[in-house]
Amino acid sequence: MRNNRTSNPIFNDYFWDDGRDSDKKMTVFGIFIKSFFGILVIAGITAYIWKLSTEGWDTGWFTLGGMLGAAIISIILSFKTQWAHFLVPLYIVAKGFFLGGFSAFAHKNFPELPYQAIGVTIVTFFVMLLLYQTRIIVVTKQVRSVIITATISIMVVYFVSWILSFFGIRSFIWGTSWLAIVFNIIAAIVASFALLLDFDYIERYKNKASKQKEWLATWGLLATLIWLYIEALRLLQKFAIKFK
Repeated sequence: MRNNRTSNPIFNDYFWDDGRDSDKKMTVFGIFIKSFFGILVIAGITAYIWKLSTEGWDTGWFTLGGMLGAAIISIILSFKTQWAHFLVPLYIVAKGFFLGGFSAFAHKNFPELPYQAIGVTIVTFFVMLLLYQTRIIVVTKQVRSVIITATISIMVVYFVSWILSFFGIRSFIWGTSWLAIVFNIIAAIVASFALLLDFDYIERYKNKASKQKEWLATWGLLATLIWLYIEALRLLQKFAIKFK
């Protein structure tokens, strides 16, 4: 994030060398295959945790454990990028547990919302891809700076809110007020535009970076998609509670 290249912290410049360490290069198809199977794994774990939830299990521990596991793996991967080929699959599993627990709670109270959030995420992905490919939105230095600034601001708000929760202080962002809803909408929009920066970075380094970097690109793309899904699901939950 410090080089103003992308809003996704996974796509920092030091992850992308000149590609001379291998004859094989990173390809869009390779990223697609890894991302596709990553999504299948996440979906499978989520379905299993949903089943446990219907049987009376407390799935909150899956949410917390998956979130902490994904965070720890991300920190290690930031320093040990050469381990990406086995750390990223572990990250995918951890995110599966997180999303499974998170979605199971929503599914238990509002059965249709997770499916609707998935639909919103898929549609948004292809809309942003179309906007990028047709150059209706051009990823310029100014666009990168705006999205990076917005992303950092949102993450700071989430982090501060999380810290305050340990002291019994509930932040407005977890409520269903119109202010909380507007914040959620802004976060979802920023997550959507973060996809543009991921597309741009992948295009810059396809057929240039080493083959191993496909795992890092997969990590980045899935992280953004998961963020978008979470924001969509939280927003739908708030609307459901607000207007029930």
